[in-house]
Amino acid sequence: MRWTSIVAIYSLFWVFAAFLVMPFGIRTHDELGLGKVDGQAHSAPGNFRPKRVAIRATILAAILFGLYYANYVNQWVTIDDLDYARKLGV
Repeated sequence: MRWTSIVAIYSLFWVFAAFLVMPFGIRTHDELGLGKVDGQAHSAPGNFRPKRVAIRATILAAILFGLYYANYVNQWVTIDDLDYARKLGV
């Protein structure tokens, strides 16, 4: 696998992981007992920490990419394993 493919696939895993870990630990202003600004949505986060989200996403993306790359090298699951139409004779 070329390094450009590795960067592209890792980036996809990172974005997926960021959206996956983003809601964990988030509390609204009401839950934290903080005041709200006029016009603020009731669901707006009161303790959003983008650095923490980035660190968690980086760790999760590294694990997921490691599993993906191990499968790529060892061929545990291939396209032929996922071709159910051919297996059923359709």
